Amino acid sequence: MIEKGQKINDRYEIIKSIGEGGMANVYLAYDTILDRRVAIKVLRGDLSNDEKFVRRFQREALSASSLSHPNIVEMYDVGEDNGIYYIVMEYIEGKTLKQLIKKRGSITLSEAIDIMLQLTDGISHAHDSYIIHRDLKPQNILIKEDGTIKITDFGIAMALNSTQLTQTNSVMGSVHYLPPEQASGKGSTIRSDIYSMGILFYELLTGSLPFKGDNAVEIALKQMRDDIPSIRKKNPAIPQSVENVVLKATAKNPKNRYADAKEMHADLLTVLSDERVDEKRIEFKYPEHEVDDSTKSITTVKKKTEEKIKEPKKEEKKKEKEEEEEGEENAENKEEQEEFYDEDDKIVKGTNIVIWILTGVFVIAVITVASIFLIIPYFNKTPDVLVPDVSNLTIIDAEKKLKESGFEVAIETVKEESSTVEKGDVIKTSPSAGRTVKKGTTITLYESTGIPTHVVEDYTGKNYLEVKTELEKLYGLEVKIEKKDIETTEEISSQEIIGQDVEAGTELLKGDSITLYIPNIDNKYPDMVKEEWTLDDVKAFCDKYGVTLIIEYLPTNQFPEGTLISQSRTPEDDIYRGATLKVTFAQKPVTTPTPSPSPSPSPSSSPSEEDE
Repeated sequence: MIEKGQKINDRYEIIKSIGEGGMANVYLAYDTILDRRVAIKVLRGDLSNDEKFVRRFQREALSASSLSHPNIVEMYDVGEDNGIYYIVMEYIEGKTLKQLIKKRGSITLSEAIDIMLQLTDGISHAHDSYIIHRDLKPQNILIKEDGTIKITDFGIAMALNSTQLTQTNSVMGSVHYLPPEQASGKGSTIRSDIYSMGILFYELLTGSLPFKGDNAVEIALKQMRDDIPSIRKKNPAIPQSVENVVLKATAKNPKNRYADAKEMHADLLTVLSDERVDEKRIEFKYPEHEVDDSTKSITTVKKKTEEKIKEPKKEEKKKEKEEEEEGEENAENKEEQEEFYDEDDKIVKGTNIVIWILTGVFVIAVITVASIFLIIPYFNKTPDVLVPDVSNLTIIDAEKKLKESGFEVAIETVKEESSTVEKGDVIKTSPSAGRTVKKGTTITLYESTGIPTHVVEDYTGKNYLEVKTELEKLYGLEVKIEKKDIETTEEISSQEIIGQDVEAGTELLKGDSITLYIPNIDNKYPDMVKEEWTLDDVKAFCDKYGVTLIIEYLPTNQFPEGTLISQSRTPEDDIYRGATLKVTFAQKPVTTPTPSPSPSPSPSSSPSEEDE
C-alpha cells in the first residue's frame, strides 16, 4: 500500500488515495519538478510479480500514450520504481458520470446529447488510432465543472494491430454495458464500443439501466437475447429521432449498428433538427435474432393439428352412433333422391359456369392489385445516387453541388483539423464520396479548421521545463533550449527563461519551432558536508532556491554535535525548485546514568592473635 508522503521515482509525492480497483489503485500526487497535481495509477502490489498483469498494465500505458484529444485524459509519464509499476496522468477535478446520474437521475436531453457528442468524438479519435476501449461505462468517464468530459481507464483497451493480446481475449468489461458479441465470447470490434455508448445514452436519458438481473450471467443473457426497452414509453417527450440513435447503437446484430463512432457523432449532430421531427421508428436491414421462424411456425402448427385430431373416446362413440342413424335414414330416401338426379345435374352445370366467371373476375382483380402495390412502386421507388466528391470546396459550393445531385445537407458541419485543406473548406462528407445512397439522403460536411495556431507569450522569468511541456503537449510546437551567458547570476535560477527568439504576440502553427534561452550557469548542489555547513546555512540555501528541506538527526559520538554528516543530493545534481533535500546532523547520544554498586558489608572485627 502506498502511503501519504511517499515519493515515487523521487518525483511524485503521494497526497491521498482517490480510487481503488481490482488491478490498480489511483492516487492524487504532486509533481515536484513541474509543480502540478497529477493522478498516478499504481499496479497493486500483489499483482506486480505476475507477468501477465504487468504486461496488461504496460499495454494500458502504450494504448493511452498514443492518444491526444480534449476528451481523453492525457498521460504524462510511465515507469517502474523498485517494483512499483506506475502511470502518471492528467488530474481531473470533477465527478464520474455515474456519480452525476446517481445524484440527478436522468439528465436533460440537451445535456445528454452534448455529453454523447463529446464521447463519440473522443472514441472516434481512439478508433482512428486503431484502439478499442472495450470498457466504456459512466464510471470511466469524468465530467468537469464546465461540462467537459474526459474518457479514462484504457486498462483493457485493445490495439487492433496488437500481437500481444491474451490468448483467450477474455471479456472484462462491465456486464451492464457489455455488447452481445463480447458476452458470447466472439471478441470485440469498433462496433462493440458503439453498443456500450448506446447503453450509456439510454442511461443518461432514463436514469436507469435497460437490463437488470440477479447476477452477471443473467444480465449477459439479456444483452444477447432481449430487445432494449422503449425510451419513449418511459418518457414520451423524447423524440423518435433520439430513440432511433439508441436503437441503432444497441442493435444485437453489429451490422445494424453505426459503422463507426464518427457516423454516430454525425447522426447526433442533427438529431434535434426540424427535418427529423416526424422521423419514424428505425427498421433494421439485417435480422436481429438468428432464429428460424419458419421451423418454429411449422412446429406450432403441427402441435395444434395433433391436438385437434385427438378427441375423447366418448365423443367418438357418440359420433359413430349419429352416423349410423343418418345412414339408415338416407337408405330409406334413396329412391326418392334418384328421381331428382337429372334435374340436379342441370343445376350443377349452370352453377359451374357462374363459378368460372367469378373466378376470372377474381384473377383480374388480383392482377390489378398486384400492379398497384408491386409493379407501380417499382417504377416510382427512390433512385440510388452516387455521392459526389466535394472535398476542398467551400461550404457554400459544396452544399450547392450536393443539392443539385438530389441530396439534403445537414445544417451543422463537423469541425476537424487539417494540414492539407484550407480553413473553412470541406475535408470530406458522411456518407463518403463515391458511395451509392438513396436520393434525398442527408449529407454531413466536415469543415476544416486548418492547422491550429498559438499566440506566443513573453516567457521571461518562467520555468523553462513548464513552458516547454505546455508548448509541446498542448500546441504541438518544437521547443529548443539554449544556454546564454549573462553578466550576473545573482538571484537567477538555472531553469529561469531569460529570453526567446520569437516575439510575444507572434502566431505559430503546429510544428513550428521556438528557442528559449536560459542562463549559462552551473547551478549544482554544493558539497555541504565537505564545506562543513551549519543548519542555518542549509536553511538559507533551501529558502533561496525553493527546495523542500527534511532534517534528520543521528545519535553518535563519532562527530561533534551539530556536525552535518550527509546530504541526499550530491554535488553533481542540478538544483530544481520544488525538489526535496534531506540532510542528517550529528546529535549527542542520550546516556542513561549507571547505578552505583551497593557497599559490601564490612567483616566483623575480632582481636587478632597478635593483639592478644
